[in-house]
Formats: sequence, structure tokens, C-alpha cells
Amino acid sequence: MKGEKADHVIPIAPIDRLIRKTNADRVSESAAKELGLILEELGKEIALRAADLAKHANRTTVKDSDIRLAYKQWRE
Repeated sequence: MKGEKADHVIPIAPIDRLIRKTNADRVSESAAKELGLILEELGKEIALRAADLAKHANRTTVKDSDIRLAYKQWRE
């Protein structure tokens, strides 16, 4: 792993802590990486929806309300 370029944006340590908050005693590095990739994929999808909402409202700035609405739409 050392010297490899990371394909992920979210660091592994916070994801490991997130999983441990579910009372998991141990977390493999591959599990943390996999969840990180999934969260990044979902984040990108929601961010794209939020950008579309901002554009529809004739704005170039994505606001927190756009993110909330995009997340709400994604969950439906």
C-alpha cells in the first residue's frame, strides 16, 4: 500500500471511527476503504443534484439548502 496513489478523497481514519461508533470492535482497512468509496460515490451523486438545483435557481453557488433537498430527493 505504501507509495500507492490513493483513489479516495475521504481519509480512512475518520471512516474507521464512524464504523466503530456502531459498536464494532474491529474494522479492517479494506472495510473502511470500501465504505469510503461508497460514501464518496453517494456524495458525488448528491452534490450533482444540488448543483442542478442551484443552476435551476439561477445561482452558481450551491447552498446547504440545495444539499438538503438533493439528499431528500435521493432518499425517495
